[in-house]
Amino acid sequence: MSNEVKLHQSWLEPLKAEFESPYMQALRSFLVDQKASGKRIFPKGSEYFRALDLTPLQEVRVVILGQDPYHGPDQAHGLCFSVQHGVRPPPSLVNIYKELQSDLGIPRPTHGHLEHWARQGVLLLNSVLTVEMGQAASHQGKGWERFTDAVIAQVNKRSDPVVFMLWGSYAQRKAAFVDAERHLVLKAPHPSPLSAHNGFFGCRHFSKANAFLESRGMQRIDWALPDGQEGQPRLLA
Repeated sequence: MSNEVKLHQSWLEPLKAEFESPYMQALRSFLVDQKASGKRIFPKGSEYFRALDLTPLQEVRVVILGQDPYHGPDQAHGLCFSVQHGVRPPPSLVNIYKELQSDLGIPRPTHGHLEHWARQGVLLLNSVLTVEMGQAASHQGKGWERFTDAVIAQVNKRSDPVVFMLWGSYAQRKAAFVDAERHLVLKAPHPSPLSAHNGFFGCRHFSKANAFLESRGMQRIDWALPDGQEGQPRLLA
């Protein structure tokens, strides 16, 4: 990967076998070769595992699955659907905000930076964790999918219930093995403008997630995003 790689220590032991496996060594070599040939890779190396750095395994309460990082400059920073400050929220994220407003009455945020969610236990996990600039899906099939399957499996093994928000057929196939008797599995079409009107709008996943968490004696997620650079989350009582 990169000498700068960072992730929370709670993931290190559970994922040790993955990091030491031949497929991850091959993925590491692929990324090194890509960079050596002058290709720009997003996000930067220190943010490949940003989702696992901000959200410790034992604190995961909600999982949202994406597919690939954004491939435009200054967009991707290691959290699915999220973009860096100063970047206009992409269309799918705009639709997520529309549903959030419809569901919980939360005004649409002025930015697309979702770190506030991640710090509260929302694992914002892409299936593939890197991409070449301007080349959508360019790092699919290189090993990331196997690694992120292992991440989901670790969350699935937890005894504490977790909410899985599976938007679109890709996410639903990827997490098909999740134990729906122990965890809450919410399914809807992808929030892309191509499919959001087919059932994503009106799915009310945010309120359903909070109702489930509270019913299990857990704290709900504060889905409202603060303006500007986020600090520590404002937890709801």
